[in-house]
Amino acid sequence: MTRTPVTLPRLAETVDEVIISEWLVDIGEVVDVGTALLMAETDKAVVEVPSPVAGTLVEQRVANEDEVTTGTVIAVIEHA
Repeated sequence: MTRTPVTLPRLAETVDEVIISEWLVDIGEVVDVGTALLMAETDKAVVEVPSPVAGTLVEQRVANEDEVTTGTVIAVIEHA
């Protein structure tokens, strides 16, 4: 099994920091490419952060209400 770190993508051109609003997937759940992992709040909107790979969520590296910058590892997904 391979573990892939998931980093916070840039969610808008001028946004480099967001607040994690809510995890939508729990550890142990299976996700597909594009499945919304969590909701992130910018100063103007709340947006979904999608999974870049299919597999099982094995780690959540940030918690609700954490302030996170673009490029930070937010989760780890295990896949074949």
